[in-house]
Amino acid sequence: MSSLLEKTEGLRGRKLIVVGDVGVDEYVNGNVRRISPEAPVPVLEVDKEEIRLGLATNVAQNIVSLGGECFLVSVVGDDESSIKLRSLLDKARVSDKHLVVDSSRPTTRKMRVMTDHHHLVRIDYEKRKFITDEIEIEIVSKVTELIDASDGLIIQDYAKGVVTESLVKKLIQVAKKAGKIVTVDPNKATPAEYFKGADIMTPNFDEAIALSKLPVDDLRGASETLSEVGTALMSAIDSENMVITRGREGMSLFEGGKVIRVPTFAKDVFDVTGAGDTVIAALSLAWVGGLSLEDSCLIANHAAGVVVGKVGCVPCEFDELYEAISSHS
Repeated sequence: MSSLLEKTEGLRGRKLIVVGDVGVDEYVNGNVRRISPEAPVPVLEVDKEEIRLGLATNVAQNIVSLGGECFLVSVVGDDESSIKLRSLLDKARVSDKHLVVDSSRPTTRKMRVMTDHHHLVRIDYEKRKFITDEIEIEIVSKVTELIDASDGLIIQDYAKGVVTESLVKKLIQVAKKAGKIVTVDPNKATPAEYFKGADIMTPNFDEAIALSKLPVDDLRGASETLSEVGTALMSAIDSENMVITRGREGMSLFEGGKVIRVPTFAKDVFDVTGAGDTVIAALSLAWVGGLSLEDSCLIANHAAGVVVGKVGCVPCEFDELYEAISSHS
């Protein structure tokens, strides 16, 4: 039987469609040495400014950096932020030709003002509203054209308006008709039932509690409650599979009536931003590449362990994943 290290080769060359909210992340970093005389707030002396891919574009760049190919289907505005986003996608080797332009909404932009690794404030430029029927038709058409050339579909929901109940139902029908795996990274603001027919979801434990609709305060340290939550979520999407990510506790995989704990492999945790994006990208690539769900989860946790050691939404490179797995072999 081949080792997990050898199995990582199964990620290379796999093609995944990603549908979800997209945006750019801006970082303004500097030092705070004084309080403003105008108001009791810190004054940031800016040292560095960066702009990176965020939201579902981070899933897309993780797919590519891990050796796969991504067809990114989403909605952007007709604005300066969309130009920046397209430029970043080009650098990340992700095509922008499947993006739909909606001039009535801005491209989501999140600005994080920081000193070292500490956030002072986050500023969001966005308009949360559901896409129109016309935009929905364009997205479904693009996915229908791409589905036969892909190995699977990822639905990445950040509750900005791209992921609607109607759209998800149509996308899952298209994928199932073509015999493709559908994986979902949900948002707790979107009912789990929207994703009925998907093969697996990967909520974190806060999202899992909210989506389960059970009167639960916390999943940590309560295996019986965790099982109830996982069962409720599997029932909601009519699947025998579910993954609940649990931070330092790793993740819990529900598969065929069993619950398997998959440990975390993070050495240093600087920033968990985007870790869920890396998980869904790595897990999906591995699963469509023929690996078992348990092995796919192990690979995903190794990849997540790499990115939480960095700051901001940054992808896990294949070589970094290989090295991370090697160090634990």
